[in-house]
Amino acid sequence: MKSDSSSIATRQVILVTGAARSGKSEWAENLAHNSSKSVVYVATAIMTSEDREWQKRILKHQQRRPSNWITIAEPKNLTRVINQAKPDQCLLIDSLGTWVANLLDVKANNWDTITNNLLFSLTQTQSQLIFVGEETGWGVIPAYASGRLFRDRLGHIIRQIGTVADTAYLVTGGHALNLSVLGTALDRMRDEEVIE
Repeated sequence: MKSDSSSIATRQVILVTGAARSGKSEWAENLAHNSSKSVVYVATAIMTSEDREWQKRILKHQQRRPSNWITIAEPKNLTRVINQAKPDQCLLIDSLGTWVANLLDVKANNWDTITNNLLFSLTQTQSQLIFVGEETGWGVIPAYASGRLFRDRLGHIIRQIGTVADTAYLVTGGHALNLSVLGTALDRMRDEEVIE
């Protein structure tokens, strides 16, 4: 896979989004591989013994990763992981959707604090960060309140990270589109625009 990551600097935030099975994780892995930094794969998924299909997905991701990558599991506290990262590291955080799902039971005011702390950590880090996030808002409106909350929170955090990211990609149709080159950045959402 070809990438345009030759100009990756010490401190950089990259957002890679796309639909399910779009290749977004593979593109993010390619960017991390070409970063010339020590890669730390931050897995937000929680492995459960009763879900065999989920286990197969996680195993597939694990088998794709180079053996010299460090893997850490952090299902909830991404801010801590980012704050502890070293300048010579590239953190590949996969995925925002799983992270949001892990925190879905958090009340709105606590969710705001968590996301504000995360966004602040992005401005303070000296590491390279690559976030993988699912695009969920392009389909039908979820029938249940929990589905709508998930969609809204995920859409919100992806937009917020996208506004502070140095580069944002959309992976679709077998192509990684550099939205930072092709698109126009929107302003960060104000807190009152967030649907809770």
